[in-house]
Amino acid sequence: MVEIEIDGKKVEVLEGSTVMDAANKLGTYIPHFCYHKKLSIAANCRMCLVEVEKAPKPLPACATPVSAGMIVRSNSEKAVKAQKGVMEFLLINHPLDCPICDQGGECQLQDLAVGYGGSASRYEEEKRVVVGKDVGPLISMQEMSRCIHCTRCVRFGQEIAGVMEFGMLGRGEHAEITSFVGKTVDSELSGNMIDLCPVGALTSKPFRYSARTWELSRRKSVSPHDSLGANLVVQVKDSKVMRILPRENDATNECWLSDKDRFAYEGLNSSERLTRPMLKQDGQWQETDWQTALEYVAHGLRNIRHEHGADAIAAIAAPSSTVEELSLLQKLVRGMGSNNVDFRLRQTDVSLDGVVTPWLGMPIADVDHLNNVLVIGSFLRKDHPLLTARLRQIAKRGAKISLLHATDDDLLLPVANKMILPPSAWLAGLSEIIAAVATAKGIPAPEGFASITASANAQQIAASLNAGEAAVFLGNAAGQHPQASQLHSAAEWIAQQTGAKFGSLTEAANTVGGYLANAAGASAEALFATPRKAYVLLQAEPKLDSANPQQASAALNQAEMVVVMSAFQHGFDYADVLLPIAPFSETSGTFVNAEGRAQSFNGSARPLGETRPAWKVLRVLGNLLGLAGFDYESSEAIRDEVLAADFASRLNNLSARAPQAAVVAAASGLERIADVPIYATDAIVRRAESLQQTSDAQSPKVWLSASAAQLLGLHAGDTVLVKQGAGSVMLPCAIDARQPAQVVRLAAAQLATSTLGAMFGAISVEKA
Repeated sequence: MVEIEIDGKKVEVLEGSTVMDAANKLGTYIPHFCYHKKLSIAANCRMCLVEVEKAPKPLPACATPVSAGMIVRSNSEKAVKAQKGVMEFLLINHPLDCPICDQGGECQLQDLAVGYGGSASRYEEEKRVVVGKDVGPLISMQEMSRCIHCTRCVRFGQEIAGVMEFGMLGRGEHAEITSFVGKTVDSELSGNMIDLCPVGALTSKPFRYSARTWELSRRKSVSPHDSLGANLVVQVKDSKVMRILPRENDATNECWLSDKDRFAYEGLNSSERLTRPMLKQDGQWQETDWQTALEYVAHGLRNIRHEHGADAIAAIAAPSSTVEELSLLQKLVRGMGSNNVDFRLRQTDVSLDGVVTPWLGMPIADVDHLNNVLVIGSFLRKDHPLLTARLRQIAKRGAKISLLHATDDDLLLPVANKMILPPSAWLAGLSEIIAAVATAKGIPAPEGFASITASANAQQIAASLNAGEAAVFLGNAAGQHPQASQLHSAAEWIAQQTGAKFGSLTEAANTVGGYLANAAGASAEALFATPRKAYVLLQAEPKLDSANPQQASAALNQAEMVVVMSAFQHGFDYADVLLPIAPFSETSGTFVNAEGRAQSFNGSARPLGETRPAWKVLRVLGNLLGLAGFDYESSEAIRDEVLAADFASRLNNLSARAPQAAVVAAASGLERIADVPIYATDAIVRRAESLQQTSDAQSPKVWLSASAAQLLGLHAGDTVLVKQGAGSVMLPCAIDARQPAQVVRLAAAQLATSTLGAMFGAISVEKA
């Protein structure tokens, strides 16, 4: 530790720290633009100049390392004069357009100009003008004349997002920040560059010119879009969500947000919002009142139970429903005598039910301290963008990231080892790693593994996990795999024998909470495979959210009664009742993220129209059906009942089941791997207009390996006929040379592919 003095106060900091670090520890503010605690030092704005005793001139606090006994003055006459000089230079070319600037009221330059700027300028020359650029639907670069070249956006791309999408051209007053010629900004973390911009040069295209910062009320909330549980600030005007910003929490999202978390709010204001209960009478949809709609539902469910038995009733919920909603839904179904409730719409193998309650197996922040990581079956960048950002940081520090997957996507981070295999061979790949671990540790391999030969890749992965500070994670695709339980047992054995942490990345905002709320009864796949007479759908759109949309559609179409509880209008072809329920922004509730952290939130805006919180609707339904235990006064009462003080002890990744050996079988036709595109994960995101204009939301293509395309006589862009189960669809094809020969990558959660079958399994492709 080194002791220095700043403005008369002594402070101890680690050797190698900067004056800025010491000032931050003391709580002393030093003005700055280019410095950011999560980015590298650039020292190019010079706003943080301070006086250091015995130094001949002021020094930048962000780039000056501390030394023992150093005496620093941040607001002496010499320091302030230097800071005012820098501010004068910054304002020479800055347009004086604060009244019409979108950043007005939350602009760092504006704030510091009050303290350090002059009341008049000595310069009479014309200010420079920088022509605006179009870089896509999320970021506006129309006012780049305001840019002060702090390069925060450039450094963010290189260091956090992993891709340099902005750079600086030219020199002197001709220097400008720009994207690569003709390219848009496509990173899934790009919106953070808007937050980082200390002036109004980069602004939010969807939010632009829609409200002033002082008109917005601010509410704390939690993201419903992936399992990280990113903390949000929801900004509201006239009870309409206008903008979402990150709320800093180093335990989850640090100070970042993914674009999905940031811009999905547009879906909350979609024209597809359902605002009044609706009933289908003689094939015609009519608006009605809540009393009539709920009595109709209660009467219909009672009739079906009476005529067909309780097992004819099923409830399917989206895994982004709150703990409170899922708890009351399962209570309602079980109160009627049925066990048919589930939230795991994309999961087909549930043979570890009652044994495993999957979770990350460690705090999210502890990922920062790992040295070796094996990720099995995950489209990492798109499934978990902020967790991937953490992995990117440890990989840059030398951690070894290993992958077992069916596609070789660019994760924008150094990958040490990878096994790219068709999904049917994933268990064989893990079997090789098990054999390699057993050999390396000098322990007997599990029964049935004696004949397994480890490949060089498997040996390298085993060696990295044996090196310590390791973790083995199962991704979304591993959980959705038809052999999910066997993959789990194999990964569990590998983790236990190497001393690695073991967990699941988990798919949705409340996957862990769904298990805790006891909402995993009969599997959703089984409930669609054997059609039921009545379905209650909570926030789920089975055509887009199911493991097998073909099967789900067939089951819903034959049902006698389908109740859709949703914030959006959908299901007109198969539903009988539409009940408008509040999205996360209009209700209170709790999500339990991947690490088992329960995070409660309140509504940020008033419910739209006749919309009601789902937990209240379910409570009233329970009362109308005469069920016991539906007398809750608040969502907090439900939460406290479900999440008792020791709920974390109910999380368990260990199945204690012996792994099963497998070898790579000879290829027999093409097989599908289905990713869920980042902007198609849930109902809100799918209706966010700006996100749907990004490159990640393009209509799906049939991705083939180079060898498969050659065999079929196909070229990129050709139209192909895809058949799976009883469905077929015509789509353009694309070629990925890094894809295994028999793998066909075709996205799920898309209307274009919703007539096809399962996310995994046999698929046929032919030239149209």
